[in-house]
Amino acid sequence: MGFIQIIEYETDRADEIWALGEEQIAGMGDTPPGFRLTITQDRENPLRYVTIVEFPSYEAAMANSGQPETDAFARKMAALCTKGPTFHNLDIRRAIPS
Repeated sequence: MGFIQIIEYETDRADEIWALGEEQIAGMGDTPPGFRLTITQDRENPLRYVTIVEFPSYEAAMANSGQPETDAFARKMAALCTKGPTFHNLDIRRAIPS
């Protein structure tokens, strides 16, 4: 079963967060099958962002989360936020198309 993590945050330093993200992605090498990352910006509040990270399973997400590099990234990102981040952990029950 697939798994999605939604990360909500506000920042006035989005470029710095994205640079951290690019560095993190470069360090990952090949992304695992079923992994997808989407970054969105709120139209009504341009300082609010929602990042959607899709994993093939909860176990794959937790393995990623348990890596020291991921923890270091999360701490650096949080330091650049003016609000959040808030994490939502979601099991995929149905997706169309599947």
